[in-house]
Amino acid sequence: MAVNPQLFANGMPIPFLNELFVLSRHGVEFEVDKIPGVGKTRTRGTIYLSNIRMVFVAKMPVDFIAFDMPLLFVSDEKFKQPVFHCNNISGLVDPVVPDNENRALYSTHTFKILFKDGGCGTFVPLFFNLIASVRRAQQQSGAEPRVDPLQAAQTPVDEMIRHAYVDPNDPTKIFLQQPTPESQLRRRSYQSQPA
Repeated sequence: MAVNPQLFANGMPIPFLNELFVLSRHGVEFEVDKIPGVGKTRTRGTIYLSNIRMVFVAKMPVDFIAFDMPLLFVSDEKFKQPVFHCNNISGLVDPVVPDNENRALYSTHTFKILFKDGGCGTFVPLFFNLIASVRRAQQQSGAEPRVDPLQAAQTPVDEMIRHAYVDPNDPTKIFLQQPTPESQLRRRSYQSQPA
């Protein structure tokens, strides 16, 4: 997890090397706890899903502009369809800890994505397929858990998109090609670069 990752002027997250954005979904409400200096917060905006991470970008930033969740660091994810409330995905996400800092100083966040505007029949299957792919790739590589979130770049995104079911009531946008011409600008690591 990282608060306020780098974004383009249009609000789209700046991709990492080998990162492919799969979809974006507007009209979601995002709830997260343990934001430094804020605590628990809830706001509306757009969520972007890539082969490496999910990035929530607030429509009207108050406590934060964006929140980055590496798929490799997400756990205990659950999809719920309550009778009297909107569909949602909840789970835990571990923070991305800088190399020179102690992991014990950072705590795990709980998050919830509430689908307020329309269905979620496109988003949910792609999300769970990507999570499963990331975990499979990590297990096959034999790497330690949660070492480098960019290891997720090996997921078979093209195959998933080709077989994606598109729900007509779901306002999710699937990216058949990368959405911005500026995508040549790519980040190389999760650690902030000195200015």
